[in-house]
Amino acid sequence: MTRVAPTSPCLNICVLDAARICTGCGRTLDEIARWGRMSAAEQWQVIARLERVSQQEVATASPAPAN
Repeated sequence: MTRVAPTSPCLNICVLDAARICTGCGRTLDEIARWGRMSAAEQWQVIARLERVSQQEVATASPAPAN
């Protein structure tokens, strides 16, 4: 069974930081350029990475519990 491709994570906030990562969607310049040519599986891998990065950012931004 072939997995359906995800929609693009693009938020139309297309600004690259110094590491060449989009500050809007979090994809690398290469991922943005290749998105339309990626297989659905590759696109889902990018989405999974973006979700992991987002969860890590939330975890590090959360204040430490009060004692």
